[in-house]
Amino acid sequence: MRNPGGTGKLEGMPELPDIAAYITALEPRIVGQRLERVRVGSPFLLRTVQPTLAEVEGQVVRQARRVGKRIAMGVENDLWLVLHLMIAGRLHWRGRQAKLAGRRTLAAFDFPDGSLVLTEAGSKHRASLHIVKGDAGLRALDAGGIEVLESDLEAFRAALTVENRTLKRALTDPRVVSGIGNAYSDEILHAAQLSPIAQTHKLKPEEWERLFVATQRTLELWVRRLRGEAEAGFPEKVTAFRKGMAVHGRYGEPCPRCGDKVLRIRYADKETNYCARCQTGGNVLADRSLSRLLGADWPRTLEELEALKRR
Repeated sequence: MRNPGGTGKLEGMPELPDIAAYITALEPRIVGQRLERVRVGSPFLLRTVQPTLAEVEGQVVRQARRVGKRIAMGVENDLWLVLHLMIAGRLHWRGRQAKLAGRRTLAAFDFPDGSLVLTEAGSKHRASLHIVKGDAGLRALDAGGIEVLESDLEAFRAALTVENRTLKRALTDPRVVSGIGNAYSDEILHAAQLSPIAQTHKLKPEEWERLFVATQRTLELWVRRLRGEAEAGFPEKVTAFRKGMAVHGRYGEPCPRCGDKVLRIRYADKETNYCARCQTGGNVLADRSLSRLLGADWPRTLEELEALKRR
């Protein structure tokens, strides 16, 4: 989906640091509070039949936690409301009994001091709400990827080498790694100075260590930063494009490490941003659409790319 800010950039799904920020903002507002009512504005939002909405209404929220890229709100009787925001879903804290206005507003969760409102931009409503029972119900919604911030190097490497895949694909597969998507995988790979298309089975021991350290440090940095912002106010502008990111969403801008322009590979509704000088030994990675257009003229190095631009 296009970034609603009008920059032409592709919007992204909230990832681990964004979900952590939402939970930081939610905890003081809903934990210990009674969920008075759940109002659903879209018939496509609720994906489960049992337990019912009536069973969670009137119950006190006991905790909020992250399950992959989902937000889980646990209430009494071991019931959980689990939200998956997908690409365009966003949460907002509004006044008590906030109206369900317009097609973008999918649901409102009413509490004594305000309403948690779920909206989704665009016409394709992909956000979902599941109501499940106990840890077993939560596990059924968890793709099973490792929690990197709770992992060690050995477990990290083992998870990413079950199959031989590109680093970009391995990092963003929820069955392999929990909570990482398009944006933070770009930042991690830039920090590790590794190519997004490097194969997991071909990485050297020192490269695995760089990747593991970069993954933990990048996530810790952004979790700390976004949680700090959430403590000051509810995160109303959750986006995949953050000020201070090194490469994600910065196509054509200078790499903060070497100064060369950030490049990208575009595919479907996603893009990978990288620095050729820092990550690929100066080699320009083929973009499928441009490769088809340019054929044999596709530039293989930064020098060839610059020469092509001067034509």
